[in-house]
Amino acid sequence: MKTKASFFWQRVFPPAILFGFVVIVWQIVTLAYDIPRYLLPSPLLILQAAVDQHEQFLSATLLTGFEAVCGFGLSLLIGVGIAFAFSQSKIIRSSCYPYAIFLQTVPIIAIAPLIITWFGTGFQSVLLVAVIISLFPIITNATTGLISVDPELENLFRLYNASRWQRLWKLQLPNSVPYIIVGAKTSSGLAVIGSIVGEFFAGYQADQFGLGYLILQTSNQLKTPQLFAAVIASTLLGVIIFGTVSFVGSVILKRFYALSSDAV
Repeated sequence: MKTKASFFWQRVFPPAILFGFVVIVWQIVTLAYDIPRYLLPSPLLILQAAVDQHEQFLSATLLTGFEAVCGFGLSLLIGVGIAFAFSQSKIIRSSCYPYAIFLQTVPIIAIAPLIITWFGTGFQSVLLVAVIISLFPIITNATTGLISVDPELENLFRLYNASRWQRLWKLQLPNSVPYIIVGAKTSSGLAVIGSIVGEFFAGYQADQFGLGYLILQTSNQLKTPQLFAAVIASTLLGVIIFGTVSFVGSVILKRFYALSSDAV
């Protein structure tokens, strides 16, 4: 009980108080200076817009969340698979790693029109953008974990004539678990960003769209309260996905370190 209470007072209470203070000041400023709602809506107007169109915001958030989760899952599978290949061959790693960096450095806005041309609008294009944006952290972190094994342990495995697959599954993969979790945390947030950016270009039908399309639509129409509500929904979605991945990662790490200590 003391641990939960201290966690609340140290981690939850201070940011909650700061958030409440900012909202109150925001509301007072918009009323005192009579700021037009299309420039800076008050928190009450944003809340009203979210309540009035809650079904639209909920469906858009669920769709974007589904895209982000799928993109994150694919980037995790593909990234770990590529890292496996990189860890087994220096030639493959030196030949292909620059192209992995290309995924991180190329402006997604520049290639998004090509993706739309090749794959059309809709879910598949948004998913591809999300994967491209969120893939690099998985590749780099997983590769680092797989190749940064203690040399003494590697010599021990060679001494016992362990095969390449035995070294991979029993030495390199366990060593890479903390690295993969760090990459997954970063990738989970990028997957949400990728989904929203993808929706800016891919869009959907008039009766089915995500938060990215909703942000673009409300911005073009100067519906600023709805725009703020969509941005807040996007932020909450990112926090939920990141928090879930962080929680799962912490559980895996506790299990991982518990098994490691038992082995020792």
